Amino acid sequence: MKSTRKWTLLTVLFLLLGLFVVACGGGAATEEEPAADDTTEETADDEAMDDEAMDDEEAMDDEEAMDDDEAMDDEEAMDDEEMMAFEPMSVAADSCDYGGKISSIEAVDELTVVFNLCKPDPAFLAKIAFTPFGIQPSEYIEATGGTGDILEQPIGTGAYMVDEWVRGDSVIYKRFDDYWGTPAVAETAVLRWSTEGAARLLELQAGTVDMITNVSPDDFEAVEADPNLQLLPNVNPNVLYLAMTNTFEPFDNVDVRKAIAMGIDRQRIVDNFYPAGSTVADYFTPCSIPNGCTGDVWYDFDAEAARQMLADAGYPDGFETAIYYRDVFRGYLPEPGLVAVEFQTQLRENLGIEAEVIVMESGAFIDESTSGRLDGFYLLGWGADYPHVTNFLDFHFSSENPQFGDPHPEIYEKLLEASTIADVDTAAPLYEEANNAIRELVPMVPIAHGASADAALASVGNAYVPPFGATSFQLLDPGKDTLVFMQNAEPISLYCTDETDGESLRPCQQVVETLLAYQTDSGATQPALATECTGNEDSTVWTCSLRESVVFHDGSHFDANDVVASWAAGIDASNPNHVGNTGSFQYYSYLWDALMNDSGE
Repeated sequence: MKSTRKWTLLTVLFLLLGLFVVACGGGAATEEEPAADDTTEETADDEAMDDEAMDDEEAMDDEEAMDDDEAMDDEEAMDDEEMMAFEPMSVAADSCDYGGKISSIEAVDELTVVFNLCKPDPAFLAKIAFTPFGIQPSEYIEATGGTGDILEQPIGTGAYMVDEWVRGDSVIYKRFDDYWGTPAVAETAVLRWSTEGAARLLELQAGTVDMITNVSPDDFEAVEADPNLQLLPNVNPNVLYLAMTNTFEPFDNVDVRKAIAMGIDRQRIVDNFYPAGSTVADYFTPCSIPNGCTGDVWYDFDAEAARQMLADAGYPDGFETAIYYRDVFRGYLPEPGLVAVEFQTQLRENLGIEAEVIVMESGAFIDESTSGRLDGFYLLGWGADYPHVTNFLDFHFSSENPQFGDPHPEIYEKLLEASTIADVDTAAPLYEEANNAIRELVPMVPIAHGASADAALASVGNAYVPPFGATSFQLLDPGKDTLVFMQNAEPISLYCTDETDGESLRPCQQVVETLLAYQTDSGATQPALATECTGNEDSTVWTCSLRESVVFHDGSHFDANDVVASWAAGIDASNPNHVGNTGSFQYYSYLWDALMNDSGE
């Protein structure tokens, strides 16, 4: 543009000079019509064009300036969107006066979550690896309100996602191709169930299933002798107990409970109904768990002394009651119907107690028994979720658990104190006092620690049974596109934030992952959705760093808010998504001592 203006000015000067020469030249002065000056018109046109070019340049400059401004605005908007995209969530108790272990859970940034505890918890890392503390998308929890669709269609980050739950038949899984870790071997996994051990074994022998849980004790030798099968011992610590609820008569009388404790021949039950390797339970907690077997051993069987104690308590002729159970084969309770009848026989013969045997649907039984609403005896047991004595004692005998009726401060106060002590030897005297109080107050009668085993086709690769948690379907190699796994019963629901039953926890574990996970051969934890969780000096603040680029089954991206929302639905009684299946959220309540913000209504 600058060079164009220069030539235009020269042209104008040249024309003016030419006019001046003509005007001053030697010819006669004659008046003539001036001829049209093409040069001048061209110059004007050039100037006009030059003005337009200047306008164009200015317009271009303006456009470039506008583009720069818009680009800056867009960049700033993108920065704003990124900043606005993550608004950290948190959940907190009003204060630690509520009695629970968790003060607050906070999302610091997209990939950092901090757990603030009211008191130390040496089992923190082991607990958070447990399936009920699994993570689902915050948006999905909000959309479902913590109930409804989420009960049957969980959305997790696991190697499998739920394709369909065919009620009464099976749960069908599809491999999740965007899984962050090692992908599942089989494209499809099918979970089926049967309450009868013999029926499960027949299906395995026929090849219609690839792996089964809980081989019947009588079938151990047959499986071991079959070259087409492999027996998989289960070393999960467990206990069967005969329970009573002390808010019902005559179980409100401690001498009645003691008489029952002495009047049951537990050795006879183990000898007749359990496989080799099973033992009579001298304590509620198996001895493989540190501090499980401190204190005095349980009462010896003495029918005569038991009958006399029952008479002294006001029941010389016994009384009438019921024995409730669910028809689900478990490692701690093989052949539950036969064992229930054995208890009925012993109560009649040893104590004069007439007990009607009543079988209940599994979900209803779990809900009624653990809520303390069964008027009578009931058969229930426990398999270890993580390798710490708090898993057995704190869950069952905490001040928050109504299962056995009114809780006993002689037990739970010692447990509360012991649960904050990391050193096993330092905590031992407190656990000794707690175990002795359990023996003295008899909230239940520990019966047996059962040996058990699963089985699989010999052709299934990587078949295993972990000591804690459930077998991960993704690791099993059936040698074909579809894996079929058969367990003892149908799940109650697939929202395991509000479930305690092993037949529900297993299918949940395939879909929903936790911050940490148990190793396949021990109770040690390893990274899962968190790459690490580190505690401060007194173990009251735990910071978890989350794994990047993890995707949920619905395509949403995993972040710290999903952790907070998932935990808040379970631990915060005032949270609008604290609904679930039963509404009990027992693991959150008992393992963390209490639900926060619980009005008690």
